[in-house]
Amino acid sequence: MIFKDYYKILGFDDNKANAEQLKIAYREQAKKYHPDVNGANRNTEERFKDINEAYRILSDTVARRKYDRAWNVNIGRRKNREKYGNKEEKTDTIKEGLFGMFFGYTPKKNKNKEENIGAKKGEDVETGIEITLEEAFYGKTKKISLRTVNGNLKTITVKVPAGIRNKERIRLVGQGKKGAKDEKPGDLFIKVKVIESDKFTLNGYDLHTKLFVTPWEAILGGQIEVQGIDDTEKIKLEKGTTSGTEIIVENKGFKDGKGRRGNLICEIQIMVPDKITEEEERIYRQLQKISKFNPRTTKTEKNQVDIL
Repeated sequence: MIFKDYYKILGFDDNKANAEQLKIAYREQAKKYHPDVNGANRNTEERFKDINEAYRILSDTVARRKYDRAWNVNIGRRKNREKYGNKEEKTDTIKEGLFGMFFGYTPKKNKNKEENIGAKKGEDVETGIEITLEEAFYGKTKKISLRTVNGNLKTITVKVPAGIRNKERIRLVGQGKKGAKDEKPGDLFIKVKVIESDKFTLNGYDLHTKLFVTPWEAILGGQIEVQGIDDTEKIKLEKGTTSGTEIIVENKGFKDGKGRRGNLICEIQIMVPDKITEEEERIYRQLQKISKFNPRTTKTEKNQVDIL
């Protein structure tokens, strides 16, 4: 599996860039590699996709924090070894020379330290799991089965944290492929796919849902109940509410990973009954006679435009 260095893609040598620096770098790289500028070039198109992917991850605080952990494992530690490794080796050499000069012997090298610097591990493995939006909200313990190199099935228990987002990954240290002799096993990365919900749509940290109401509820208004992802809320419906009106219930959306939540946004949909009783039909016909409301005339008047 190839690990993408999003910081390098945007032109940085490390992961210290702030939000404004990331935005400026993204605009410069996107402009440079935009397909409209470079024409039909497959390499340029792939680079442009990587640039957009990099900025999408790094501009999201939660996603960046999780990515940085993986970046430190795959990139950061190697850079530190390259930066400080020779300096430490040179210091050790000087110390050894001083010991030999004054005491007539050379201290033994720290074998464990040398092994750790050049330590290798087995190959990382990536797989995926599917969870519902509700499971993503509450968290879920799931079991997955992987086939080993010997052809055997290995069952692993995965704890999916509450508030995980679509396409985020879970890392299980040491659950990848076994390394050679004296090498640690690789890691297992599990990419999470959150299945679309029939009831909710996730936009950022806001949950969108459709709230179905009767014509008389929309006309008369009042208190009605809406089912959120974790409880039932009572909301106020204003008199004369129309379809498409959005009502916001604060702090009842999805979790943002910092102890806060987005909003629950309810879109009003007025539903007409398929069947009515004779008494209901009689009332509707009576209303038809006495009501002066004409939506076609009202709409025409509102949208009328003078043509000169």
